Amino acid sequence: MPSSSPPTIVQVAVPTPLHGHFDYLPPAQGPLPPVGARVRVPFGRRRIVGLVVGHGQGSALPNARLKRIEAVLDETPLLDAPLLNLLRWAADYYHHPLGEVISAALPQTLRQGKLAIARGIERYHVTESGRTIAPDGLTRAPRQASVLRRLQANPEGITLEQLREGQDTDPRAALRALIDKGLVERHHRPCLEPPRDERPDAPALNAAQQAAISSITESLGGFTCHLLEGVTGSGKTEVYLHAIEQVLERGLQSLVLVPEIALTPQLLERFRQRLATPIAVLHSSLSDGERHCAWLSARSGEAGVIIGTRSAVFAPWARPGLIIVDEEHDASLKQQEGFRYHARDLAVMRGHREAVPVVLGSATPSLESLGNVERGQYRRIELPARAGGAVAPRLKVLDVRQQFMDEGLSTALLDAMQRHLDADGQVLLFLNRRGFSPALICHDCGWVADCHRCDARMTWHACARLLRCHHCGHETGLPARCPSCGSPLAPRGQGTERIEQALHKHFPQYPAIRIDRDSTRRKGSLESALAGVREGRYRILVGTQMLAKGHDFPNVTLAAILDADQGLFSVDFRAVERLAQTIIQVAGRSGRALRAGEVLIQTHQPDHPLLSSLLGGGYRAFARTALAERREATLPPYASLALLRAEAVDAQTPLAFLEQARDHLQTLSLPGIHPWGPAPAPMERRAGRYRAHLLLHAPRRQDLQRALGPWLTELARLPGARQVRWSIDVDPADLT
Repeated sequence: MPSSSPPTIVQVAVPTPLHGHFDYLPPAQGPLPPVGARVRVPFGRRRIVGLVVGHGQGSALPNARLKRIEAVLDETPLLDAPLLNLLRWAADYYHHPLGEVISAALPQTLRQGKLAIARGIERYHVTESGRTIAPDGLTRAPRQASVLRRLQANPEGITLEQLREGQDTDPRAALRALIDKGLVERHHRPCLEPPRDERPDAPALNAAQQAAISSITESLGGFTCHLLEGVTGSGKTEVYLHAIEQVLERGLQSLVLVPEIALTPQLLERFRQRLATPIAVLHSSLSDGERHCAWLSARSGEAGVIIGTRSAVFAPWARPGLIIVDEEHDASLKQQEGFRYHARDLAVMRGHREAVPVVLGSATPSLESLGNVERGQYRRIELPARAGGAVAPRLKVLDVRQQFMDEGLSTALLDAMQRHLDADGQVLLFLNRRGFSPALICHDCGWVADCHRCDARMTWHACARLLRCHHCGHETGLPARCPSCGSPLAPRGQGTERIEQALHKHFPQYPAIRIDRDSTRRKGSLESALAGVREGRYRILVGTQMLAKGHDFPNVTLAAILDADQGLFSVDFRAVERLAQTIIQVAGRSGRALRAGEVLIQTHQPDHPLLSSLLGGGYRAFARTALAERREATLPPYASLALLRAEAVDAQTPLAFLEQARDHLQTLSLPGIHPWGPAPAPMERRAGRYRAHLLLHAPRRQDLQRALGPWLTELARLPGARQVRWSIDVDPADLT
């Protein structure tokens, strides 16, 4: 008898920390699942959803040991070949398990195995009767009363998923009862908001904007990476809109990445006003149902434009046309946990692989992108002047040494604020510290409120009346007196809450608003706050990085950085670059309309070279100097880095493991690799665990990648590997 051919094997990537794929037998009935389709498979004692990544004619395991696929969830590929290949490349480059990489690219609903069908979104609204009735009247139905309160507080409607948040019981029975009473109604909303019938005329373009648009649109149909370097207020968004209009006219889609959710509402509203296409939005504040609908609408091609934060770089599309990364310098584009990818770099790789142009926009480009321009890999496009006749703001350093400071506000700054407020301007104050005070101490005995889990001090949040660690999230109540000696406690240093309180004292007649992560936790609160600023309801703004990035506040005429010294002294070589970017970005919020702007920088280091360079020649002069220093020190962008992190419950175990890892690397005799360390992390203890780092340095990226593969494969076998948690971060953006 002729020998039978080997059974067909289905190669499946599953979301586990194990690298590679797993072999399964095809389902007992039905066709072979295609590559890119989801399947449900047994994995140990669990049933999980994986993705088919290949077919084979044999396995390293005997046929009797292979398990069979239980269900095929997609008849056609959920991920097409170009996107799946990008995910394979990302798994290889960042040395992360393929199954977890694929899982990161999918919405939660699809990871759970739900049907890949966009059915729209059900939202619940109060009726006219429901708006007027008092929930307290439903005394015999407390669950109905609770649901009604939530709906009355959200007149725009709320989804079932949102109603379930923070609830111990399922709200569906209460909803049905409220619907029967005529107090609530259910609406089925399409996945995407339809395009608007009326669109405003586009503003007139200057010559630099027209040249930028021409350069981008001429490259459509092939890969080119453009670095759009435009001073703040130069009209980069207008360039994006015109380029996208050209893409839409060709029947193609555009993908737009922004670093943070805070930038999404303003950008989205502007895009909806101007573009005659449905827009899919993808970010972490959406409900699972909203993300499911948006993701599938992008995949089907219904959405002509996809806007999202870093994970949107994996959004599928039917007709690739253009990729835009706004604020490309921003560190938020780098994922810091788990799969540590950089969305900007993956966007460039995706554009290269799918033959579409990529636009990286920034007023303060990263030194990595400027290095690529220097090497001829990126094409630079410049917008050297502000659009619409606005002039660049004046920058001035305020030397606060030996000066009286009232809650972090110098007399010179208070005088300047009064002058701008009297002239009907708005004032923006930037301080990258949340809370009321970054330290709580006892003046008598020196006791300090430290986090018992981190090498950090607890931050006093006055509004919530608690101490919170901003590193591990630990919270505790505010002690009435010093636990050590019983004396009164005093705050030291300023946070945004304390500045807000001081503003009410100094400028009681001018409404002030604080915009930071604490004040914008509730859904819709950020959009409401930003709208209030633009409408002039608030005259003074105080906030953190959320205020510094990309917002257009036409009436802000004074911007002030309250503590520039925070970024001048750091163990991270990128700290000075980030401070320079922050100063220029904050400065860019001032004087964006026809009124002249002013920027004040409070510092105890007025003669610092960074500040002198920025004031004398702007960001371009700083970048030239910084690139020269990086080249001489052989640091990125003139070298590549990978950071091996390890942590354990004691201080010596991570260091011992990293020493073993370093010694093993040296036995491999790999050329061009220089291990630095190991050493304790700058914050050695975090969330109750001790952390240590081993930094790998290589002048050539290919040498680093060639070394990481065999080295990482052996790390799990080292004696100390089981005693620590360890991870690898390729191209780390943060060394702390």
